[in-house]
Amino acid sequence: MKITEHIKKAKGETLFSFEIVPPVKGKSIQELYNNIDPLMEFKPPFIDVTTSREEYVYKEKDGLLDKKLTRTRPGTLGICASLKHKYDVDTVPHVICGGFTKEETEYLLVDCQYLEIENVMALRGDARKEEKYFTPTKGGHQYATELVEQIQNINEGNYLHDTIESSDLSSFCIGVAGYPEKHMEAPSLQSDLKRLKQKVDLGADYVVTQMFFDNQKFFEFVEAAREMGINVPIIPGIKPIAVKRHLHLLPQVFRVDLPQDLIDAVEACKTNKEVRQVGVKWAIQQSKELRDAGVPVLHYYSMGKSDNVKAIAKELF
Repeated sequence: MKITEHIKKAKGETLFSFEIVPPVKGKSIQELYNNIDPLMEFKPPFIDVTTSREEYVYKEKDGLLDKKLTRTRPGTLGICASLKHKYDVDTVPHVICGGFTKEETEYLLVDCQYLEIENVMALRGDARKEEKYFTPTKGGHQYATELVEQIQNINEGNYLHDTIESSDLSSFCIGVAGYPEKHMEAPSLQSDLKRLKQKVDLGADYVVTQMFFDNQKFFEFVEAAREMGINVPIIPGIKPIAVKRHLHLLPQVFRVDLPQDLIDAVEACKTNKEVRQVGVKWAIQQSKELRDAGVPVLHYYSMGKSDNVKAIAKELF
């Protein structure tokens, strides 16, 4: 079922969903199952699975460092198929620009259709670790808008090198990212919203936001989006703080602000176990206010661990 259909079927009730990261290459999928199992009692209608782009690694060879390009966390589509089969849940693979040519993207989408995966999350993706700015892959897309357009073209039977008339065409439900505090590379929130509007006009069906810790910023973002004519569902993304270094890491990596009350509470903690409890408490307060405001889904960035997300979900679902 499409994400938009799940939302419509809920008739105003807030749904629960979460995002996971594929295991490092060579590790068993069982660890992933172990972290997903405790969350299934809350009946998530869908689970997102991230896609990581390739990165350079250095291997010693004959006393020299050999530079190789590799993916350390492959397997997104295989995980989606496995979860769909094991849990009878819809899965949402992240489709990214970085690291994929247009042809490779087309093949991925064809595989999604064969696996009866109806939802995809269209993202530009991050720059490689050694790059300051995002560089598109040769033969690939530079912007998420181009990716949305390609997916929508395939929905209409327009492939890169063929136009196909068929009653069995894909009809992917397309998710895109929104940024309550603007994308780090956008010159302003208004220009960022214009880019989001462009993605919706090209065929995006719903929006999932970047993490935020101040609900007022989310509410203002939604209001501004509606004023611009963005009328698709907007799903808030929530990440519970888990370790003390998140105070510096999250603002640096994701360009998000942390409320002073949260900063003070985390700084007062003596251990990361205490920090995790503070993160859970804050996310519960955030989630309750968002649910009371009528958000369609509360979407949690679990990063593969479930204990804190389960503690939050027990209070809400």
